[in-house]
Amino acid sequence: MKRKKYKIKINKQLCKECKLCTAFCPLKLLKISKKFNKKGYHPVECINKEKCTGCGICARMCPEGAIEIIEVKK
Repeated sequence: MKRKKYKIKINKQLCKECKLCTAFCPLKLLKISKKFNKKGYHPVECINKEKCTGCGICARMCPEGAIEIIEVKK
């Protein structure tokens, strides 16, 4: 059985650098960017999108709703 594929979508302009998603990602795929967003925060970024299992913990932990997990349909 093939594993489902997921895409993590991060709205960098909504991110306020709270780091909750980075703390709770079980695979440690999220890190804080060195770049600033328009609000002056360092938004989160995914360092290895291919390894994301789509668990959705990061999206649930984000108080700003900046992260969305999307199942990739073939």
